[in-house]
Amino acid sequence: MSDVLVVSGLGRDFGRVRAVDTISFTVAPGEFVGLVGPNGAGKSTTIKLLTAQLLPTRGSVTVGGVDVVQDPNGARRQLGYVPEDPKLYEYLSAREMVSFAAELRGASTENVEEVLELAGLGADADRLIREYSQGMRRKTALACALVSKPPLLVLDEALNGLDPPSAARVVAALAEACRGGQSVLLSTHVLDTLEKVADRIVMVAAGRVLADVGVDDLDQVRDLFAHAPKRSPVTD
Repeated sequence: MSDVLVVSGLGRDFGRVRAVDTISFTVAPGEFVGLVGPNGAGKSTTIKLLTAQLLPTRGSVTVGGVDVVQDPNGARRQLGYVPEDPKLYEYLSAREMVSFAAELRGASTENVEEVLELAGLGADADRLIREYSQGMRRKTALACALVSKPPLLVLDEALNGLDPPSAARVVAALAEACRGGQSVLLSTHVLDTLEKVADRIVMVAAGRVLADVGVDDLDQVRDLFAHAPKRSPVTD
């Protein structure tokens, strides 16, 4: 079966700053991959390139076989995206927001109750989002990403600021999605989060891949993490 995500020689420059140098990795169907690195490593820029929020300076990305540059809308339909700071309609309840997300993507609303429970929102699903904590907003964004059952789920530092029970609930929901055949790419700088759920870890620093290893090699990644350069290189 073909990889759901293929990143090949991906790079992005902002003037003379090379935010992402040359990054290549893949994500297979049903695989949970952690994208890790220190602050300033290029993780968020990479995520924006994968989700067609930015155009690459070089290289290519395909999601579900769809080229992100040639058909950005088609590529977006292949993934569910949870940003670090999700923007939600605060005058809606979580149930209404997730239903709207399903309709927007042309998906059935039959899965709404299932994903609300999976994200840990069942008891609060009818409260207005404006009353929600940051953790509950993240859970709502996750439910919105899950409801259409896209092949790939992409999360950009989506665990930041969550209390441990909320973070554990989100990770458990992602692991359940993988068991159902979806793939997950989780960008994080909290390595311990990945130890029990990830299949592989891709570590980036200064806009480059330093390691692409199985989760059994997490100690190697920790050592690289501790000594990794944090600044992106400057182009010539």
